[in-house]
Amino acid sequence: MTWHARMIAADEDFDGAPHLRKEFSLTGGSSAVRSAELVLSAFGLVEAQLNGMPVSDTLLTPGWTSYQWRLRYARYDVTSLLDATNVLGLTLGNGWYRGRLTWLGSRALYGDELGGFAELTITYEDGSTQRIVSDDTWRSGPSAILANDIYDGETIDARLRDDAWLRPGFDDSAWRGVHELALDTSVLTPYIGPEVVRTQEVPARKIWTSPSGRTLVDFGQNLVGWVRVTAQGPAGTEIVLRHAEVLEHDELGLRPLRSARAEDRYVLSGGVDVFEPTFTFHGFRYAEVEGWPGELRPEDLTAVVVGSALDRIGTFVSSDPLLNQLHENVVWAMRGNFVDVPTDCPQRDERLGWTGDVSAFAPTAAYLFDVGNFLRDWLHDVTVEQEHLGGVIPFVIPDAITLTEQVLEFGVPDATAIWSDAGVWVPWALWQAYGDARVLEDQYGSMLAHVRRVESLLSPTGLWDTGFQFGDWLDPDAPPQEPALAKADPGVVATACAYRSATLVAETAALLGRPEHDELRALAARLRAAFTEHYVRGGIIRSDCATVYALAIVFDLLDPADLEVAGDRLSELVQDAGYRISTGFAGTPFVTDALTITGHLDDAYGLLLERACPSWLYPVTMGATTVWERWDSMLPDGSINPGQMTSFNHYALGAVADWMHRSIGGIAPLEPGYARILVAPRPGGGLTWASAALRTPHGPVSVDWRIHDDTLIVDVRVPEDTEAVVRLPGRPDAILLPGAHTLLAPVSDTVAENREVHAHG
Repeated sequence: MTWHARMIAADEDFDGAPHLRKEFSLTGGSSAVRSAELVLSAFGLVEAQLNGMPVSDTLLTPGWTSYQWRLRYARYDVTSLLDATNVLGLTLGNGWYRGRLTWLGSRALYGDELGGFAELTITYEDGSTQRIVSDDTWRSGPSAILANDIYDGETIDARLRDDAWLRPGFDDSAWRGVHELALDTSVLTPYIGPEVVRTQEVPARKIWTSPSGRTLVDFGQNLVGWVRVTAQGPAGTEIVLRHAEVLEHDELGLRPLRSARAEDRYVLSGGVDVFEPTFTFHGFRYAEVEGWPGELRPEDLTAVVVGSALDRIGTFVSSDPLLNQLHENVVWAMRGNFVDVPTDCPQRDERLGWTGDVSAFAPTAAYLFDVGNFLRDWLHDVTVEQEHLGGVIPFVIPDAITLTEQVLEFGVPDATAIWSDAGVWVPWALWQAYGDARVLEDQYGSMLAHVRRVESLLSPTGLWDTGFQFGDWLDPDAPPQEPALAKADPGVVATACAYRSATLVAETAALLGRPEHDELRALAARLRAAFTEHYVRGGIIRSDCATVYALAIVFDLLDPADLEVAGDRLSELVQDAGYRISTGFAGTPFVTDALTITGHLDDAYGLLLERACPSWLYPVTMGATTVWERWDSMLPDGSINPGQMTSFNHYALGAVADWMHRSIGGIAPLEPGYARILVAPRPGGGLTWASAALRTPHGPVSVDWRIHDDTLIVDVRVPEDTEAVVRLPGRPDAILLPGAHTLLAPVSDTVAENREVHAHG
């Protein structure tokens, strides 16, 4: 594509939020306007208005990508906003490009100057066109935004607001000029995934005074976005909002934010002022309000939830209210961390695209929301970062850590199990969920490069037992300040993951007809043999903890005799722990499946429904409305975990929802994209009913089951152009064609069927 626009910067920084302005008239003469399209991008963040009207309801444009190699642009139809004489205005913000990034104190990792890029193409009915492009004829001036940073918040002075600059005839003689910034236009790329938008509003539920005399507000839900403030008071009055996810000792719990200030400041004009800080976002349930003039009312404050515009496609609900709240917490944790990039957390001085989190969570994400294009977009950044790191998929995407040029405590990053495996596991999860082979075609080179990099790191034993590993990160038995000190041997974890990745890439090669298939199959066979030789003795696996058994069982690393022993040992470990969780990032997504596969469904339910700490339901009993980073992010006495790294909005440990959807809800793909569907609900745990529904690429599928008079009643709806295989206790498998069906099975048979092996999709 040939570009006519230039990336332009204001000649003065104007507190990091300059206005850029261009006035123009239509040149079509008597010919009417047929269409007008604006292409928009930036170094930093950009918001555009045409004749005082926003060109879109999207936010944080152009988002965060690996800017060195991929800078996205957005397209907007602005035909209805045109007049005879017009003003196109841009406002820039720091965003990820120039703001603070990482906990290492870095700023401006991608560049020192903010820039705006705009190309407006107007097409007239007679076929002629007119282009208005960002160039050196534009003017620049100050905005009412005096500070903006994603971590630290935004300052707005309403006394400086003046919309006159957006109207024709504005005298911009006191404004400054602009200058062109270097831009390789080959890096410009369209959005693949959706943009960020406001998704809903949450009213303030409670306002009170804390023991120290501070005014606190509870919105009732841990969310991501900001507070819209409506205020009136004397000109110059400053209102300060501080945000946090939890309270500690009845005060705002700010320690988990580390160095992130998460603070918005508003200066009143003297009239009625409405503030929304759209160049930042916060993770919070609670806010502290300082400097409010007069009485603060709930209607003065509204939490605005922001996130990528994802369509909800999957649901789950059951007869257990705590389990339902856990599932709702998973949904909210995902929404808050799918803000343009799949991040670890949305609140502290981090908010990075940690690859390990999405490795664990991708199947759950793909059921709850349509994340196909969202994650395909992110995977393009995985590829370009990997290409520039010699085949290594880094810890975070985009790779802000490498840009800091600081050496972390674990040395120079190299391929790491689970984290780097995101390059394989995420595209495979998307293929299974949506049946669109483009993601495999697009990512095959990256998938292959990752497996080959891992192969180069194997020791002479054939094991991946070299270099740094996160391992079973955040094992609940690890010390709070040493989250990598897990029970599971890191070599066992890494070798198991290497085998899984080699197997999946071999299957991908076969699907795509690539010649590396035999090479990859041989690598997988060598990894399996090495794992068995060095780590397995009669079904007992080195380090003898839940995580190593979960991985070996689900990844199919064990011979039949060893599988039975391993399953029984896993069951024993789970029971000995009193059904309290003993797994971290590596084992948690797979432990309930491992129990189910080996015939210990009751133990899987026991784990899921345990309420004591650590467990999935413990945070629910503590009032959590999102999934926590640690099993005990908040201790039973209401104090915050003493670890330096504690978040209350982290989706990774919510990966168990994938098992809930398949094993309780009963919906799983037998073929990619649900071209064939497995309907196999496994009642247990005292549940009396459950309902799951999913909008597949072929249409909606739903499973509703209930227990009545010792009978399991299952209602199934099968979408068009598919078929479902129904597997119920005490019944042979049945094939269901499209339409609605009701099936019955005796409840007494569910116990007898608990040892039936169900392959993990």
